[in-house]
Amino acid sequence: MDEKVSIVTPVYNGKQYIKETIDTVRGQTYRNWELLLVLDGSTDGTEKVVSEYAESLGDARIHLIFQPCNQGAARARNRGVEEASGRYIAYLDADDLWRSDKLERQLAFMKEKGAAFSFTGYEFADASGKGTGKVVRVPGIMGYRDALKNTTIFTTTVMFDTVKLRKDELMMPQIKSEDTALWWKVLKSGQMAYGLDENLALYRRTEGSLSSDKIEAVRRIWNLYRRAEGLGVCRSSYYLCFWAVRAVLRRV
Repeated sequence: MDEKVSIVTPVYNGKQYIKETIDTVRGQTYRNWELLLVLDGSTDGTEKVVSEYAESLGDARIHLIFQPCNQGAARARNRGVEEASGRYIAYLDADDLWRSDKLERQLAFMKEKGAAFSFTGYEFADASGKGTGKVVRVPGIMGYRDALKNTTIFTTTVMFDTVKLRKDELMMPQIKSEDTALWWKVLKSGQMAYGLDENLALYRRTEGSLSSDKIEAVRRIWNLYRRAEGLGVCRSSYYLCFWAVRAVLRRV
């Protein structure tokens, strides 16, 4: 348990990419992991694809967790965290990919820093999973106020140490942008997030994805400031300006 990484992956209507995502975990140079695939009531046959592929691999480190119905990414991730048996919790979305040494590099970094919360750099990828060459650089350390201005922490790069953070502290709230809300909650408690500025993940962006809707993205972050954090209009506007500039810079 001391060295095991529990990888939490919510899976909903992801049959197009899920095999490649599973393979990116099995190809890690660090071998002491478990992959918790939380099957969240897909309607496109994903669960059949995942079940058959996992059975064909015969890898006991892969665990399938079935939700009774579609409950959303937050509840799926929380279920995975609840059932995780490793010391470290890492997140990997069902259409994203990792570099082969991601876990090895990040674990060494966390131990070096004594970090409870870490994240890494990443690269945007096209629908086929090929990197576009646009790499997102990350700061070495972020506190709560830094994170309000800069939402560069990407879910697929995050890792927590459950010796330093209890599992109940890692439960994502049932709101949109639940991952960002969790990062803020952890940082608001006094923890710091340590950034490993290396390109260790691929963020697959497809047409029509939630994150590609710019108006919806602004609405989500505004609601986080106002409702989740309880910030006033002036402070929310102040942080939104920083967020908008950095969001644009990450994509150009």
